[in-house]
Amino acid sequence: MKKITINEMEYEILEDENKIVSIDEIESLMTDYFYPYDYILGDYSYGKLRLKGFYDNNSKKANKVNKFSYLKSYIEEYCAYSCKYFVIKKIKN
Repeated sequence: MKKITINEMEYEILEDENKIVSIDEIESLMTDYFYPYDYILGDYSYGKLRLKGFYDNNSKKANKVNKFSYLKSYIEEYCAYSCKYFVIKKIKN
């Protein structure tokens, strides 16, 4: 389990098979919009990083398209075919 700090918040890297996590690149895109999310998916399409937030499945804020259980379907439906991606999870203090 590798931990990283982004904008003073701690995250655990859950998936990063291609070793593409770049803290500087994530910080440049991570705004306060993403702070409430429990998980962040980062995918590269056409050489550009995109971020998408997901909630724990039992969160009251979650709906179908932002539940963690929907993540794999999201990758298949909305990400470029066989794109490189990573998933990080917020560490709650």
